[in-house]
Amino acid sequence: MKERYFPVLIVVSGIIIGLLILFTGPSLEPRAPPENKPLIRTITATSETIRLSSTAFGTVSPRTENELIPEVSGSIIYMSPSLVSGGFFKKDDLLFSIEPLDYEVALEQSIAARESAKSELENAKRNHDRQINLAKRQSISESRKEEAINRLRFAESAHREANARVSLARKNLERTKIRAPYDGRVRNEKVDLGQFVNRGQSVASIYAIDSAEIKLPVHDRELAFLDLSLFETEKGEDDSVILKANFAGKQHTWNARIARTEGELDARTRMINLIAEVESPYSVKDSRPPLTIGLFVEAEILGRFVEDVIVVPQSAIQEGNLVYTVNEKNRLEFKEVEILRMINGQAVTTGGLKAGDTICISALRNAEPGMQIRTSTNPERQKN
Repeated sequence: MKERYFPVLIVVSGIIIGLLILFTGPSLEPRAPPENKPLIRTITATSETIRLSSTAFGTVSPRTENELIPEVSGSIIYMSPSLVSGGFFKKDDLLFSIEPLDYEVALEQSIAARESAKSELENAKRNHDRQINLAKRQSISESRKEEAINRLRFAESAHREANARVSLARKNLERTKIRAPYDGRVRNEKVDLGQFVNRGQSVASIYAIDSAEIKLPVHDRELAFLDLSLFETEKGEDDSVILKANFAGKQHTWNARIARTEGELDARTRMINLIAEVESPYSVKDSRPPLTIGLFVEAEILGRFVEDVIVVPQSAIQEGNLVYTVNEKNRLEFKEVEILRMINGQAVTTGGLKAGDTICISALRNAEPGMQIRTSTNPERQKN
């Protein structure tokens, strides 16, 4: 009998235990599902004054360059040790000499001819004075008087010609010694000692080292960012251009200034050439190497100052020049901004934002005004 009710007792005991667990266990409080607020990175807008600039590239070239050409012919009897490719020289240094014997003889001949003309002039003057005195007493004919006058005029002309020939002969003798017209350097020489050179023949290519120039092509739209007064700078204002170049494995900088423009805009490329000038490019300062002719450089042309601008990363600019900002309630607001220029991954804005605005710099999909978000401030920000 007892064995018949044993399974029933087990079932009833299980139900009782289950009910006890159900009514005595911990209660679960219902919770609403968490809101899906996107986490974004932000920066705080700051108003600042910046100086605009434009970048260009060019090659250093001499401002003054000449062909060294003799004005007389002859054999070269002396050449300066500096008259070699790369050689430096000072103004008035003797670079080379031409055999002067022929020109010394020509000078002596012209001096002798001048003395003869001088003697003839003195005789003509005495004869002229004598004939004039006789004509006053009516002792000679009018024809003899005119003959004396003509003889004097001819003698005066011959004397002037003789003087001119002496000056030319003396100048030609001086031209046998060719001196440096300025402090400079030799690009290349084309003759050697003992060689005969003709008048007008190029002997060497030289250039001055007092200053160098760099032709910098700039697009016409970049002129809006440059201070036009730079094109009329006086000497001494040498910080309007910063030149950069790698030399001997290191990057070096030099200061330059915009001296002028070439005055013509290329109709095909819309580029205008600015000419940057560097004073004393071969002077060495603070272990900085000289600005060698032929060096390829990058030039940062400093332009005008702009006040009250806000610079933001280019990633913060959305389609339609919109910027997402975050208000005090952590909700998105859309603001349209005026962009002055984009440079180096930064946008320079002149309107639409104000100092203190919290700017979203994260990419957001399906962003809408008033969207609730979470923010994470980005402490780092690149400067333009």
